[in-house]
Amino acid sequence: MDYRRLGSTGTKVSELCFGTWRFGRETDGTPETTRDEAHDLLDAFAERGGNFIDTANVYGDPNGTSEEWIGDWLAGEDRSDYVVASKVYFGFDDENPNGSGLSRTHIRRQVEGTLERLGTDYLDLYYIHRWDDETPIEETLRTLNGLVEKGKVNYLGASTMAAWQLTKALWESDRHDWSRFDVTQPLHHAAYYEDVAEYLDVCADQDIAVCPYSPLAGGFLTGKYERADEDDPQAVEAPDGSRGSFDGMFGDYYVSERGWAVLDAVREVADEVDATPAQVALRWLMDHDAFTCVPIVGARTVDQLDENVGACSVSLSDDQWDRIFDARYDEDGGLVGH
Repeated sequence: MDYRRLGSTGTKVSELCFGTWRFGRETDGTPETTRDEAHDLLDAFAERGGNFIDTANVYGDPNGTSEEWIGDWLAGEDRSDYVVASKVYFGFDDENPNGSGLSRTHIRRQVEGTLERLGTDYLDLYYIHRWDDETPIEETLRTLNGLVEKGKVNYLGASTMAAWQLTKALWESDRHDWSRFDVTQPLHHAAYYEDVAEYLDVCADQDIAVCPYSPLAGGFLTGKYERADEDDPQAVEAPDGSRGSFDGMFGDYYVSERGWAVLDAVREVADEVDATPAQVALRWLMDHDAFTCVPIVGARTVDQLDENVGACSVSLSDDQWDRIFDARYDEDGGLVGH
């Protein structure tokens, strides 16, 4: 993998970020990724040139498991070789009335827990996982700025929120001369653009890096799903063990008429460039030219990781990139489906 500058920061990261939300996450009582599997994946990612690792305080069962396993792995590595990101917002302690959100109290408590579990004295990147309607954004930003000033956090990031919220936060940071968000993490993939278009416009204008989660639409854009009913775009034939075979929300969340149209274009381009649909879908994101785009991949096996990393060697022409983008529109220029 090559490296690219993370937005307007001076830090360089690998072309792909490794997402660890599956580490210790249980489905029907069974971990999706065990500790040994997690360490094998981190080893493989590092061996292939990856240096950008994404986690959150609530990843894993119980909360904090993902951070703990990454910390165990980092103990055998040179910490300075890696760019490690974590997040804060969601409830960590359900019995504590101040155990969630973006208050000064919660952020300060959670960053200390995150650092302890990761076995490090600083985070390269700290995201707010969501917008907190109950806490003034000034309180949140002042607290985050304090973490940067104390050296506990290098850069700040923001995950899913509305464009106006991101804009407001940037304005408040600039007004007070506080550290601002340098990285965002929205849901974004080849079949999901208009939904976050204004958000991405802000990122492009402000030179903010974009690290999309679910860049393969929960696996839909890997091409391993087939349409089961021409009259029902959400009906899919899912391979055993795939997300679509056990996640009841998969069809509602990722599959649409527009999605099938984009997938057809991705498959067509994949045939042309001798790559897999997953590699083309990732390359499409990486080739955004309005902002730095570093997709977060959540491979469950080393083979899947190798396929993802193969996207770094794929080349798309401008025409191929445009055909994937334009697949979401019908002949009259309207959006296909929903």
